[in-house]
Amino acid sequence: MKVTKAQIDSFFNSNAIAIAGVSRNNKKFGRIVFNDLKKNGYKVIPINPSTNEIDGQICYSGIEKLPDDIESLLIATPKDQTDHVLREAINKGIKNIWVQQHSNTDSTIGIAEEYDKQIIYKKCIFMFAEPVGGFHKFHRTLVKVFGSLPN
Repeated sequence: MKVTKAQIDSFFNSNAIAIAGVSRNNKKFGRIVFNDLKKNGYKVIPINPSTNEIDGQICYSGIEKLPDDIESLLIATPKDQTDHVLREAINKGIKNIWVQQHSNTDSTIGIAEEYDKQIIYKKCIFMFAEPVGGFHKFHRTLVKVFGSLPN
C-alpha cells in the first residue's frame, strides 16, 4: 500500500479534520497538532473520551459521535488505541484516514487491507499541512531530494 499525493490532497481539502487523540495537555502531540492546524486556518474537530470541550470547542468522546459529514480523520492516539479507532473510522465511512507516524501498529496496515481501505500512514502530518515551516520544511525537502515524497 503506497501513500499518494492525491490521498494527502483529499485529506486536507475536506470540510473539516477530526483528530483522535487531542489531549487536554498542551504539550502532548495530539494537542500540538490540533492547535497548529487550527492556528493555520483548518477547521479541526477534537476527539477525546475524557472531556467534552477543548479550548471552548465541542470535543467528541469517540468516532461514533462525530457528525456524519466528517470526511477526514487524523489518528494521533497511543498505539494501544490506534487499531480500534481505525476500525471505527472505517465502519463509520470516513473517507480520508491518516494514521500519524508512530501511532501505527504492526496490525494497522493489515486492518486497512482487510477492509480494502487506502490510508495515509507512516507520514508526519506536519510535513504536509500548509504552511510547512522550520524543521519539517527542511525534512520535506530532504525526502523529496531522495525520492520518498508521495507523488
